[in-house]
Amino acid sequence: MKKKVCSFKTSTIFKLILVFSIFFFVPQQTEAQFFKKLAKKAQEKIDREAEKRAEKRLDKKIDKEFDKAEDVLDGKNKEENSTTNEKEQNNSVIVNSNEIKTKSNKPTVVWSKFDFVPGDTVIFEDSPSLDEENGEFPSRWDLEKGQVEIAEVDGEKVIMFVDGGMIVPYLKNNNQDYLPEVFTVEFDFYRPKKGNRVSLYLKDVKNQDGDYQEFEFTPIRVSPPVGGSVEHSSRDYTYCEEGCWTHISLAFTKGKLKVYIDDARLINIPHYKFNPSGITIQAYWADASENKAFYFKNIRIAKGGVKYYDRVLSEGKIIVNGIKFDVNKATLKPESMGPINKIYQLMEKNPDLNFSVEGHTDSDGGNEANITLSKARGKAVMEKLVSMGIEANRLKSNGFGESKPLDSNSTPEGKANNRRVEFVKF
Repeated sequence: MKKKVCSFKTSTIFKLILVFSIFFFVPQQTEAQFFKKLAKKAQEKIDREAEKRAEKRLDKKIDKEFDKAEDVLDGKNKEENSTTNEKEQNNSVIVNSNEIKTKSNKPTVVWSKFDFVPGDTVIFEDSPSLDEENGEFPSRWDLEKGQVEIAEVDGEKVIMFVDGGMIVPYLKNNNQDYLPEVFTVEFDFYRPKKGNRVSLYLKDVKNQDGDYQEFEFTPIRVSPPVGGSVEHSSRDYTYCEEGCWTHISLAFTKGKLKVYIDDARLINIPHYKFNPSGITIQAYWADASENKAFYFKNIRIAKGGVKYYDRVLSEGKIIVNGIKFDVNKATLKPESMGPINKIYQLMEKNPDLNFSVEGHTDSDGGNEANITLSKARGKAVMEKLVSMGIEANRLKSNGFGESKPLDSNSTPEGKANNRRVEFVKF
């Protein structure tokens, strides 16, 4: 029969001898005190081990969640890239009977610092109208030279420039100075890849006499000042080279002239030496063999007005027709941020000022649809101001459709004046 092997290890025996030695050679401690301390140390060790294990489990859980999040983001990015590629592949459009192909990239930038505010009263407006026929010359313009036609891009009618086109508004008083002392000019243009030049002249070069300057926008250049042309350094703006829509805004106030491309102010002339009397728009290629189409839309000339704060004091409301939306939608366009930023600054400086944001439309479309649209637009502007930091209890919204016109709906200019947002004090 085999002898039983002792299961106690040497270290265990040593620990027992140590415990008994401490017990017998420390007479001042009672047995209860000793075991109480021993139990306390054991519990502390157990607590430390439990804490370490808990931390390890937590770290593993966090790592697992991060892995899940990364997987989701990777999948989302792949999906977005796939969607973007698909959109880019499908973004080519055909315009008019010549089947000219191009890309249409609408600006999506948030214009948080844009301070351009359009004039109050529209004196010339051309989007152009959906009634215009493709391939025909735009009915609200006169031709100085080149070739200009109506085309269609992404379902929108546009004015297409080919062969160095140059046009002026077709007005009864073209040979007279029809620009007031305070006015604004706006338009959108599409520059094809490697397109050479888009220019604006503050003179009707076909019907009016006198000197003028040329404002070029690709890149921005003013000529002829004394000693030749002046070109902007591109420090504040990245020029579109691949073909895209660009927004131009010009403000003239009794000799002071500012010009913006998208959300950047690139020209600031304190004393403009010429007399602005009309406008001319031109677009062309330097090399005729490379000639491709430029597109223009949303061309507007408006008379300036009183500052927002003075309007509130005198009229109790601010009428703004420079807040723009996508067609038949309540989606704000980037250039709307100029007036909205001004309203925001006004409310920030005057904490007791509260507004009812009220949308209005022209007479196009049905009455019920216009009321619904105007309410949605008023709400969209209100929500934008709230998102910028204005307290929600200082704002409310409404919409009245076509029921409160300020102008006739029989002309493009009258319709433009009726499409507005009013900020009514309450």
